[in-house]
Amino acid sequence: MSALYAGQTAVLATMHGKEKAVGPAFSSRLEVTVVVPDMFDTDLLGTFTGEIPRFGTIEDAAMAKARAAMKQTGLSLGIASEGSYGPHPLVPFIAAGIELMVFVDDERGVVVKETFIDEAPVFAHIMASKDEDIIDFLSRVDFPRHALISSPAQPVVCAQTFHKGLKTKEALAEALAASCAMSKDGRALVQTDMRAHMNPTRMKALEALAERLVGRIASQCPSCAAPGFGIIGTEKGLPCEYCGGPSVLVRHELLGCISCNHKETRPRQDGLATAEQRYCTGCNP
Repeated sequence: MSALYAGQTAVLATMHGKEKAVGPAFSSRLEVTVVVPDMFDTDLLGTFTGEIPRFGTIEDAAMAKARAAMKQTGLSLGIASEGSYGPHPLVPFIAAGIELMVFVDDERGVVVKETFIDEAPVFAHIMASKDEDIIDFLSRVDFPRHALISSPAQPVVCAQTFHKGLKTKEALAEALAASCAMSKDGRALVQTDMRAHMNPTRMKALEALAERLVGRIASQCPSCAAPGFGIIGTEKGLPCEYCGGPSVLVRHELLGCISCNHKETRPRQDGLATAEQRYCTGCNP
């Protein structure tokens, strides 16, 4: 437990219940109280469904949320997160979620950030007519535990209509019929509702990310004692167990401070000292 922020209060920029995932980690490990601003509309900064576009990167969006919440409450500590879901950045043909969370400390002038890749998100969509059987899809996305969104596949009007937060078969059937009626091809796009309070799997990812972030915040720089000392990069070349040559696996982790220029090179945290021959660039040119 770090005493660096003990007894302080941080504002979390959310309207979707993220405090349930973020608050416990900050409370137990940093003794920080997390509060949520009143009447704070994060949708103004962008929505998953795109009717309000998100400008910039997910880090830009998270920082904008944190800054807006800090301005509204007058607090010097702010927390915000942003997610992006789609194809896995490294593994073909599977979906993944990239979640980023920032911690802004205006008194110290630092921003600590961490990311988390959810490799098993509940994230999917289907095109369907109002009478089509989509029971397999509903089972795959664990409905109604995970809510859905329905919208016209090819809207007949310029403004798209979204029916969000669908958590009963009756609500889904009604929304599906309405969406199909407003679509040129008579079909609806049914997709998972990726808002945190509507997707418990995403909420678990945010919980894991919050734990990772508070661990980073609690790690102070050996040189200047600033929070946020941690991994800033890696160095490949773990020796091959057969020939001793460099492999494609990580050999060292590069750690750095977000406030000063202090950097350190350390062995991998998992203790792996050699790489299997299949990863060797010499044995497998």
